[in-house]
Amino acid sequence: MTHPSVPDPFAVFNQPAPRDGLPLWVEDPVLRHTLSILPASLLRRPVEYASVIGRAEMVEKGQRLATGPAPVLERFDAGGRRIDRVIYPQAYHDLLSLGIEVGYAALPWTSRDPGGHLAHAALVYLTTQVEPGVCCPMTMTYAAVPILREGGPLSRRLSHLATSSRYDPADAPLAGKQGATIGMAMTEKQGGSDVRANTTIARPDGDGFRLVGHKWFCSAPMSDAILTLARLPEGLTCFVVPRRMPGGELNEVHLMRLKNKLGNRSNASAEIEYRGAWAEMLGDPGGGIRTILDMVHHTRLDTATAPAGLMRRALAEALYWSRHRSVFGKYLIDQPLMRAVLADMALEWMAATEIAMRVAAAFDAAQDDPAEAAFARLAVALAKYINNKRCPVVVTEAMECLGGMGYVEDTPAPWLYREAPLNAIWEGSGNVICLDVLRTLKKVPQAAEAFLAEIGSLRPANTELSATLGDIKTMISEGVEESAARKVVETMAFALQASLMLRRTDPYCGELFTATRLGGNWGRTLGTLPSGTDTARIIDAACSPQT
Repeated sequence: MTHPSVPDPFAVFNQPAPRDGLPLWVEDPVLRHTLSILPASLLRRPVEYASVIGRAEMVEKGQRLATGPAPVLERFDAGGRRIDRVIYPQAYHDLLSLGIEVGYAALPWTSRDPGGHLAHAALVYLTTQVEPGVCCPMTMTYAAVPILREGGPLSRRLSHLATSSRYDPADAPLAGKQGATIGMAMTEKQGGSDVRANTTIARPDGDGFRLVGHKWFCSAPMSDAILTLARLPEGLTCFVVPRRMPGGELNEVHLMRLKNKLGNRSNASAEIEYRGAWAEMLGDPGGGIRTILDMVHHTRLDTATAPAGLMRRALAEALYWSRHRSVFGKYLIDQPLMRAVLADMALEWMAATEIAMRVAAAFDAAQDDPAEAAFARLAVALAKYINNKRCPVVVTEAMECLGGMGYVEDTPAPWLYREAPLNAIWEGSGNVICLDVLRTLKKVPQAAEAFLAEIGSLRPANTELSATLGDIKTMISEGVEESAARKVVETMAFALQASLMLRRTDPYCGELFTATRLGGNWGRTLGTLPSGTDTARIIDAACSPQT
């Protein structure tokens, strides 16, 4: 029985229908804009990848990985023999295969055309929107290639396999592999970011070394090799530790346990012990930190880009929900206050994506342009800092847009929330990044010059940006106290984002971002844009379909 004025109480209505995949390319104008400088040979990679990884079945695989059971560690076989094996769901291998085959790890090192790092950053951005846990092994593989190429026979063999377009998950010696992934184990429980406190030791053994020690975090422990730090008499040194020896036997790398992490569930992170593990030295004795920083420089590009992808997915979910959910007689998207929140979220995402892709383009130009190389060194730290500080804010607001469903695992909002803080911790937490910026400003004056030139080249000049640029010049010239580092880094990052936003084809978003983030015409939470803001224009600019 139903009341004449009340619909069927068991009917499902006013609930958005399940999405039929994600239009990752056609409805992302910022991505299309920032990648327009790529040659056709490289542009096709993210375009084709977006159409595949955005399919409903791939999105569903990502959802299951992000919310399902974590990988399982099997330390021994039935007979008690050590196997130290991590078992992953099939969906994990499917998504890794898709990324490796499109060139996620290889493009910057194998492409004959310029733009490999920018294309790579686009693949990071797209993958993160579907399932960010699979990014870790691919990111480390990408970042390891340039330093592996400078190493011995094992390292050079690994560099070749790391740039293969074949994903080969077989737990086998390198001689029989068609592709390889690289992991990393640097930090120890007594030091964390202070790797100079590491106690793992290395002893010569024929053509190689034997390592003894414990590593508190080993990312992607089923990789074919692990880059690590250990002590020689000369100091901390970088080593390559293969999972299996040439004869097939396991190396003496014992997986002790998997970390029970807040998020990033599909990506196993382990505590490991080297019990006389054989390793090849990479770089000079005592030069381990210098060697590994070359790798960290590249992984920081990915940790600066991934939060932009998370913001994009969060915004896309909030927009979809708002367009299909009515409240108080209107769709949410038509409620002025909701539009203000969505528009402010959109500005954050736009700025995050613009700065990440600009940094990636600087990585590409760095080989031939010293100014761009200096700019990349400084800007990647600024992008990593600001994007990761803003990402949790955007994701939390997206959860609110969905209401109660934003707290339910049937939607992607909970796993986006768990992922949002992660990249701020990886490859240097906020304070570490700020200290690195101060060191760069002090020791690499070309970096500050390139940064100031980048912003100062904007014509016509913007009043708020010009004033901020003057403040930054003063801070740099007078020197920055350590306690003020966060304020300086935040100001520099906002200024760089504003300058990039002002160059967009729709200058309205850039002018508004600059007026709010630099000019102060803004509140302290999202949705506090100035009265009279054309929020519909901003929302349209955030999801304009490809024409």
